Amino acid sequence: MAQSEKFPEYKQVHYPSIAGEVLKFWQEQNIFEKSIEQRPTDQSFTFYEGPPSANGTPGIHHVMARSIKDIFCRYHTLKGKRVERKGGWDTHGLPVELKVEKELGITKEDIGTKISIEEYNQRCREAVMKFKSEWDDLTQKMGYWVDLDNPYITFEREYMETLWHLLKQLYEKDLIYKGYTIQPYSPAAGTGLSSHELNMPGTYQDVKDTSAVAQFKVKGTENDYLIAWTTTPWTLPANSGIAVGANIDYVKIKTFNQYTYEPINVILAKDRMSAYFSEKAKDVAIGDYSPGDKLIPYQVIETMKGKELVGTKYEQLLPYITLPEDSGAFSVLAGDFVTTEDGTGLVHLAKTFGADDFRVLEQHGIPGIMVKDENGNDAPIVNKKGRFVAEITDFADMPVKNYDDEDENAAGYQSTDVKIAIKLKQENKAFKVEKYEHSYPHCWRTDKPILYYPLESWFIRTTAKKDQLVALNKTIHWKPESTGTGRFGNWLENLVDWNLSRSRYWGTPLPIWRTEDGKEEKCIGSVAELAEEIEKANKAFADDTKLIQKNNDALAKEDLHRPYVDWITLVSDSGQKMMREADLIDVWFDSGAMPYAQWHYPFENQEVFEQRYPADFISEGVDQTRGWFFTLHTIAGLLYDSVAFKNVVSTGLVLDKNGNKMSKRLGNAVDPFSTLAEHGPDATRWYMISNANPWDNLKFDIEGVKEVQRRFFGTLQNTYAFFALYANLDNFTFAEAEIPLEQRTESDRWIISKLHSLVKQVDQAYADYEPTRAARAIQDFTIDDLSNWYVRLNRKRFWQGEYNENKQAAYQTLYTCLVTLAQLSSPIAPFYSEHLFRSLNQVSQQQSKESVHLTDFPQADEKAIDTHLENKMQMAQSASSLVHSLRKQHTIKVRQPLSRILIPILDADFKQQLEEVENIILSEVNVKGIEYIDDTSGVLVKKIKPNFRKLGKQYGPMMKDISKAVAQMDQEEINRLEQEQKYELALPQERITLTNEDVEITSEDIPGWSVAREGNITVALDITITEELRQEGVARDLVNRIQNLRKDQGLDVQDKIRVKVAKGDTLLNEAVLNHQKYICQETQAVELSLVNTLSNGTSLEIDGITVSIALTVEEKAVANG
Repeated sequence: MAQSEKFPEYKQVHYPSIAGEVLKFWQEQNIFEKSIEQRPTDQSFTFYEGPPSANGTPGIHHVMARSIKDIFCRYHTLKGKRVERKGGWDTHGLPVELKVEKELGITKEDIGTKISIEEYNQRCREAVMKFKSEWDDLTQKMGYWVDLDNPYITFEREYMETLWHLLKQLYEKDLIYKGYTIQPYSPAAGTGLSSHELNMPGTYQDVKDTSAVAQFKVKGTENDYLIAWTTTPWTLPANSGIAVGANIDYVKIKTFNQYTYEPINVILAKDRMSAYFSEKAKDVAIGDYSPGDKLIPYQVIETMKGKELVGTKYEQLLPYITLPEDSGAFSVLAGDFVTTEDGTGLVHLAKTFGADDFRVLEQHGIPGIMVKDENGNDAPIVNKKGRFVAEITDFADMPVKNYDDEDENAAGYQSTDVKIAIKLKQENKAFKVEKYEHSYPHCWRTDKPILYYPLESWFIRTTAKKDQLVALNKTIHWKPESTGTGRFGNWLENLVDWNLSRSRYWGTPLPIWRTEDGKEEKCIGSVAELAEEIEKANKAFADDTKLIQKNNDALAKEDLHRPYVDWITLVSDSGQKMMREADLIDVWFDSGAMPYAQWHYPFENQEVFEQRYPADFISEGVDQTRGWFFTLHTIAGLLYDSVAFKNVVSTGLVLDKNGNKMSKRLGNAVDPFSTLAEHGPDATRWYMISNANPWDNLKFDIEGVKEVQRRFFGTLQNTYAFFALYANLDNFTFAEAEIPLEQRTESDRWIISKLHSLVKQVDQAYADYEPTRAARAIQDFTIDDLSNWYVRLNRKRFWQGEYNENKQAAYQTLYTCLVTLAQLSSPIAPFYSEHLFRSLNQVSQQQSKESVHLTDFPQADEKAIDTHLENKMQMAQSASSLVHSLRKQHTIKVRQPLSRILIPILDADFKQQLEEVENIILSEVNVKGIEYIDDTSGVLVKKIKPNFRKLGKQYGPMMKDISKAVAQMDQEEINRLEQEQKYELALPQERITLTNEDVEITSEDIPGWSVAREGNITVALDITITEELRQEGVARDLVNRIQNLRKDQGLDVQDKIRVKVAKGDTLLNEAVLNHQKYICQETQAVELSLVNTLSNGTSLEIDGITVSIALTVEEKAVANG
């Protein structure tokens, strides 16, 4: 960096422009690359980028998520680590396919007919990177440093080959199997879903469905019915059994059907009677019932245990497809899952649409209601589009859920469930039909209802390693901890096997080939192995030229996607033909395998992989606990008995300012590009990080970004501007030797002590993955300590007097604070911190590095930290803050001097510390004196009340007694609590110990005084204003007005002036005469005179007094150097 003689002075600061200039500097000087290359290879810190999909545009929540990632990578770079971070793109799966289908105006069923699989997948390949340039643009503009030139891309052959390798390892460990089970299935997406996809945030939605209690007529009876409740009436045509609890008590009740008025005897659980029979109808005689009566009488005519009902036969409810008499169907079975918490205590069983249903019916050898598909195989009565098959004649081709996007509020709309319920009512097969609100799972990508459906799928046997996965999770450092122990931990404790199969086209094909009879299979783990197996097959089927041609063509494509892998025929060990299983794998396996596949491991980069595994740090949204976090953890645990990541920050949602979810449809989405362009990346990032912990939901308000820009960055920039202005006037460049700390003023030593304490605090916060704590500490130091306290108390040192050692120490102190703040802030605000650092360092050359991001993180000097000094200065700040608040309360401005404040002292140390900073307090609050009073003086009357929020959590029901006992504490007892920091309180039940945090102590105002309290400091302010004090206040106001006139006339700081004030109000005249010397000193005036008249004066107002002032420049200062 070329040395400059002057610190740059910026008249107008435009933060987005600063970001643009800094970005250009980074790119031209390869700063990101240098930040990696300049760190030792044996000091690596590994970060894994959770791959986004580039088939949609980024949102403001991506700025939040990427800021978190960037902060800790930058921090660890400053700490001397080599932080190589590879970008990545998630390119397979449903999001891409659904978008392409929408663009092409097709459905899944059209693939392979209206459009070839090859052409369809090519469109997916093109679509997936459609918005890559926008993502890259946002990445650069927000300052997220990640390698965009060499990203991993999940559709590339090398990446997919690693996936095949991992799958083969799982296969060889007997952790992959094929099973026929009831699984969540999305008709809208045309594929099964895994349990973690079913548990993504927002998948369970509250819906109002039609529920029905159906009547199943007991065979051989006139009017006995088993009644069973269902929230999915569409499953009733598939009923082939009813489950009861063997030890549950059941009753047979004589009553009437509310729809047909026919007499019926219904059987249900005794504990569920109250849900279906009114207490008011208890005494109504059966013989008194007339059709249409609101009160339907009932009478218990028999009781029995569930096991007595087992074996009971009933008539098929909706006999569209019948089953043989000897099949065992349409009978009562015992089920261990039956409860009396809801429903009737009898559960209708549809073998093809429920996991428990399938299990119980399968155990008893009872078939399901099935039809034959086009290949002659058994298939459910609902097809994979979610519609009834033709055999269900009354409802043929009707969707069982609203998959056609019909308006459910439209007049005449009836769901299929409603139509079935109407049929049941008409046929005396419905006991009760009503709307029922419940939580129902939806597809995470299509937002349409899922079905539980029988599917043949491939599974990863995660349950076999559950204990291992649970144990490994306990070694991971989660932020917040509750996500790891709660959400993620509970998920692992209730693990089910991972459904790996997907019936789609664009994704990684399952590399398993099977013989037609399913007795032989091979799992392929690499391209080389595939080539070997093809060679074997070509030899085995040498006469089949078409087979050989297709095999060779597929291999020549050098692409592992469909349809090419589907062309390949392999040979089994017994010489049979083997075709690939048609499924793809779960796209979440793609992203979960990125620690290995990003390096094409184990085929390449073994050393690189071993150095960078597991990750030191990852971060994504909390929704990834059942997505990417889970798949990363599972693959690592199953294959390597290792964690995939050591530290993880799970981030909350970014909501609108009212706490609503952002969406383009609602019009409340915030455009990240315009936000960065208008307010700059630093203010946006700082606002997001300082406003709420990363794991909490953030209510994003653009006004908050503006406030951060004004309050934090504005204060920091003004502090720099103040420094640069006076440093340039005095030609300060930090060329002189550093003045020892012990030779500097107390305020210099204090701010340096606070600075080193801040370094410790911020370092620890970043190390603990607590960026909000770091941001707030930096912000508080900048605003409260540096600007509002140190600079204000020392401003005269900078602009008054000659350039001596005292002034030099002030410059060195302020410079050190500013440059250290640049370094501490740089992980969160990388652009402005760079700008500030370079503005300072290009003159001082204190650092040899050209960028703040190439420097080392500041080290706290314990010798520079003076806790006694910090404590007493904190007392000064607290006391001053209290006085300022009292002034505000009584609308007494700070320029108006007041006579005195009273401060009660707790002990000798307390008084000594206050006396040491007495002059600072008096100067700061513009009060003439402090009087210290003993707590026993009785001047101040204290009031005490319990801290209900704190004590309530601890003592709960005892709070009434605690409140009463605290209210009875006298002044002496309150003083003892304050001094000793604890007090033993006697309650009727026991004695408890109170601390200062357990109570709130205030003081009553006394006549002529105003009282305020903060922590252990109480101040009483004398608010009486004498004539002398009023004159001094006017003089101070006059100084302010003259300073403003100097500024308006464009005068330099050191320009000398003559001031004339027109005589006027007596108060004004006396203020000028009695405080003439003070006014001249403060305004650089060589003369101040009162004149009778003033023709060319500027008319101003001070507290209702009109005053006319004229300034003339005595001599124009000549700029130094």
